[in-house]
Amino acid sequence: MDAQTHLKQRLNSPAPKKILALDGGGIRGVIAIEILAAIEQLFRDHHQNPRLVLADCFDFIAGTSTGAIIGAGLSMGLEVAEVRHFYLHHGRDMFERAHWFTRMTSLFGYKYNDIKLGQKLQDVFGKETTLGSDKIKTLLLIVMHNARTDSPWPVTNNPFAKYNDRGRMGDNSNLNLPLWQLVKASAAAPSYFPPEKLNIGKQEFIFIDGCITPYNNPAFQAYVMATLNAYRLCWPCGSEQLLITSVGTGNHSLNRPNLDVRDMHLLHHAASTPSHLMNAAQYQQDMLCRIFGECRAGPRLDSELEALTGVLGQGCTPEKLFSYVRYDFDISEEAFQLLGLSNYAPDDVKRLDAVEKMNILQAVGQHIAAQTVQPEHFAGFW
Repeated sequence: MDAQTHLKQRLNSPAPKKILALDGGGIRGVIAIEILAAIEQLFRDHHQNPRLVLADCFDFIAGTSTGAIIGAGLSMGLEVAEVRHFYLHHGRDMFERAHWFTRMTSLFGYKYNDIKLGQKLQDVFGKETTLGSDKIKTLLLIVMHNARTDSPWPVTNNPFAKYNDRGRMGDNSNLNLPLWQLVKASAAAPSYFPPEKLNIGKQEFIFIDGCITPYNNPAFQAYVMATLNAYRLCWPCGSEQLLITSVGTGNHSLNRPNLDVRDMHLLHHAASTPSHLMNAAQYQQDMLCRIFGECRAGPRLDSELEALTGVLGQGCTPEKLFSYVRYDFDISEEAFQLLGLSNYAPDDVKRLDAVEKMNILQAVGQHIAAQTVQPEHFAGFW
């Protein structure tokens, strides 16, 4: 049985479906990895199978940026421990400083060289592994931004999708694209890494990090691609039919109580606007999932909405489209105090490239996982 036939059978099975969605966040992906380790252990304990991996448990894995790196590894059947090893032992190599001249001209350049990142991704995923490879055990979504068309590109290995049809598209099928290069494109954060060029058919496109699209949190986009007729997967909706588990890397809103209007010049906007847009989009995607889904668990959205659990109001559909679990936290002094993380400073985990703080990121992730990941979150979806 070829890879696409096996995947088609899995995607068409009548059993309730599970989606795992992984946010972007640079090296803060180490935090998400520890949450994923706790989820993996829950499934192993429930099924009494110490070799179970998340690709056995989730039918669809979606990731943006660092979430795409983690998600692709999990989708290929790696244990969470193997993904953790990759980050802890190769994180510094992936963030290799660019040449001094490039850094000096950072207005037009980037901070890090992407050569070692590309080599490490090829080592993990295989240079010849394509999006349609039989090494990929689940449905996989990778979110990128196409700079030449100025549009989000959510690419999947869905064998039913229009642009994955090898009969119709031939060599132009997205399934022929190198997996490592798609992941690298999704993680090409502006000012951190150079853009990634990809040849699709006779056209060359330039891609940058999916975090600048509305889908840095890809959970709701994954739901749309799993259920909308246009994507030809057409999974059934319902709180007992579909579970979305969304894992964040920490919400870092820029709180500046002493900001003066005179400080808000062109360079200020250039530096802060991407973060503003990313945080707002991530918040909206999470909120949409809680409104249209039945939220089983998640931190509060804000002081007015709280966590959006229970009955939400007459304007909301009484029939929830899916069940939803969100694991994330605020990177702030107040949140750290409430989480019992007073031994750590928020500044230790804010930066996307804080490779020297990976031990702290790991400890924070383990603490959050121990407090938040519970078996009842997956009831009915084991």
